[in-house]
Amino acid sequence: MNSKRPVNLDLGKFHFPLPAITSILHRISGIIIFVGVAFLMYGLDLSLSGEDGFNRVNELLDSFLAKLIIWGILSALLYHLVAGIKHLLMDAGVGEELESGRLAAKATIAVSVVLIILAGVWVWA
Repeated sequence: MNSKRPVNLDLGKFHFPLPAITSILHRISGIIIFVGVAFLMYGLDLSLSGEDGFNRVNELLDSFLAKLIIWGILSALLYHLVAGIKHLLMDAGVGEELESGRLAAKATIAVSVVLIILAGVWVWA
């Protein structure tokens, strides 16, 4: 066995290419959506329990923290949607080359940023 092998990898020294970063963010956004749906379902359940529950949820959604959480879940959903479309196109054989993969990753980031900003305007309007 080679004794010069690292025992612990320092992940800070690795430099991932942009397509790898967008793929990792796609997975992270899926986890955020999964956890966020639990909070959204609780709010839906509470709002459908009666008039008092609806008023409680309505008051809660007026707070800054609730708007920030909703915007975060929407941001994850929008990014996941755009990255998922990119992955579907790649599965169909579009953009599988190295340079087109980089271009698709840049387009994914650009479109996602625009949609996330629009979602923020919509949440805080």
